[in-house]
Amino acid sequence: MASRAPLHPAPPPAGRNWSEAEWAMRVDVAACYRLVEHFGMTDLVYNHITARVPGDQHHYLINPYGLMYDEITASNLVKIDLDGNIVEDTPHDINRAGFVIHSAVHGARPDVVSVIHTHSRAGSAVSALREGFVPVTQGAFQFYNRIAYHDYEGFALDLEERCRLIADLGKRNAMILRNHGLLTCGRSVAEAFRFIYYLEQACQAQLDVMHTGRPIVLPPPDVSEHTAQQWEGGAAGIGVGTGTTREWPALLRMLDRKDPSYKT
Repeated sequence: MASRAPLHPAPPPAGRNWSEAEWAMRVDVAACYRLVEHFGMTDLVYNHITARVPGDQHHYLINPYGLMYDEITASNLVKIDLDGNIVEDTPHDINRAGFVIHSAVHGARPDVVSVIHTHSRAGSAVSALREGFVPVTQGAFQFYNRIAYHDYEGFALDLEERCRLIADLGKRNAMILRNHGLLTCGRSVAEAFRFIYYLEQACQAQLDVMHTGRPIVLPPPDVSEHTAQQWEGGAAGIGVGTGTTREWPALLRMLDRKDPSYKT
């Protein structure tokens, strides 16, 4: 059997004053960018995946503005504060306007470590439907009555809209931004990715079913709620626990086989 590349990343580059915990977070964030690209959820050089730097409640990691997601590495991620100011030497800039939504979530939700925002085709299409998100498959039922909505107001740049966005999100971990896209957040990068992956899959399935024009069969509300609670409770080993996920190590192994440069 072919050997698999080790999951443990190389040490951080010399001259960088990064702790082991920060470097591990950088590797996870870079991996998440590569996974979003791999699964076709990117919008050129736009959108963001952000994560809080361990041990520092006020610094965050974000992508360099202008790089494709498959160019992101652990070492070229940019460290910023909650206002989007770069706090360490880097040749890169960031898309400050794009960080507005992320900073709002990070500032209001201390339980959130990572935030992912996408403009995927399926997610954007569902965001424009009057009925919004309709879970039609087992994977989708984890979001049953657990999706937040925020109405479109243009580019989310002003403080007043940020307040409304946070109020709309509440304690949920998944949001439909109307006429815009999807947002998920998690207690780890792995958890945030898990949510965006399954939410994107659910949106694709909803559109596929609707496209047939045939009547849609849905389980009773109590069954949908029961299934959502099973997801949350870890039935069959599929729950998210405290932010760890069963899939993450396997996804990293896939990236290591495909292109391990994310962890450099």
